[in-house]
Amino acid sequence: MRRTLAISIICLLCLPLGAQIAETDFPVDSTGICESAGEEEAADSQATIDSLLSVWYKTRPVPVDTFAQLPDTAGVILTADTPDSVLIARLEKINSFITIPFNETVRRYMILYSEKMDEKMSVMLAQSAYYFPLFEEILDKYDMPLELKYMSVIESALVPTARSRAGARGIWQFMYTTARRYGLNINSFMDERLDVVKSADAAARYLKDAYNVFGDWVLAISSYNCGAGNVSKAIRRAGGSMKFWDIYPYLPRETRGYVPAFVGAMYAMVYHTAHGIEPGASPLPIQVDTFLIQKNLHFKQVGEMVGVPVELIKELNPQYTHDIIPGKDRACILRLPYNYTGKFLSVQDTLYTHKADSLISPKIMKNISEGGNGNSVCYKVRSGDNLGKIALRYHCSVAQLKKWNHLRSDMIRVGQVLYIYR
Repeated sequence: MRRTLAISIICLLCLPLGAQIAETDFPVDSTGICESAGEEEAADSQATIDSLLSVWYKTRPVPVDTFAQLPDTAGVILTADTPDSVLIARLEKINSFITIPFNETVRRYMILYSEKMDEKMSVMLAQSAYYFPLFEEILDKYDMPLELKYMSVIESALVPTARSRAGARGIWQFMYTTARRYGLNINSFMDERLDVVKSADAAARYLKDAYNVFGDWVLAISSYNCGAGNVSKAIRRAGGSMKFWDIYPYLPRETRGYVPAFVGAMYAMVYHTAHGIEPGASPLPIQVDTFLIQKNLHFKQVGEMVGVPVELIKELNPQYTHDIIPGKDRACILRLPYNYTGKFLSVQDTLYTHKADSLISPKIMKNISEGGNGNSVCYKVRSGDNLGKIALRYHCSVAQLKKWNHLRSDMIRVGQVLYIYR
């Protein structure tokens, strides 16, 4: 079994960046490779994992920055209206792919999401009516468990423009470098980490890669939060065991709560009615149409000519950071509510010229492409840059740069995008 897994992963990792991942059935025992093995076989298994990780990092280097800031429930006593026996029975019915026992840590997160966050859960349930079908389609394409969609709840609370203190962005909270490694485009006009479809596809490919390394979805989920290197280190410290609760004490503090939080969010989303939580009103339409845009187009042009509220256009197309679709340089996607399709098609002859001189003139496009929008600058870090040098150039302080970009240290990397406000 181990040899079959190793050969399959090595073949996978030899694929060029961005290649479609093969949909292969892996005969992996969910209880872990080393369950009945002696010390020698455990060491051999760990050596195999380390070798595969070495290949993975060489072909697809992914930073180990953490993504989500989870609520820390350690040491917190949460009382529940629901008996543990009921929680266990319900969990057994939905836990189809993740083998994780019910314990106090899992219980705390189940109670947190289902009984202590009712207003927030109501909002997320409303948003999920639009987002979850998109995620399910992508997960199904890669032959992955559909339950992985619940990771988006603990990553960003289903907010497509979410930004973490570490600089991760979007519903799936990608760091800049990781996003680029998985083919997401980031430039002066767009950030595809905020594109709910493309970022979900990238997240699915990341998780598929992690599963092919560890052979276990629980470890793949953990890897999404803290990186494959930290998971491998925890396996080594646990004596080669690949069971989540064996490596649990050796994982980074935040990651210890990540899988239990995933279970808690999944439980609350499935059994929300049993806890008296109903979906709130969502501004997002259930049905949308997608248009291919091959010219520059401003959201206000669409709003005024088609009648779609600009705020709704922004909600459905958050990847365009300046309300401009840069279709002239490359074909781009525009999503609109389906009931505006007919009107959009009927005005296409005049749509692109409507107020073009004031909204998307060459001067405006050039200004944005060079990093400005009148109120802020989008600056990409170059070789030799440091915060002091950048602050001097834009007449601001290092403290301001760190505050605007949620930086916890003075470290920056080449290619990183910094936002500078005038």
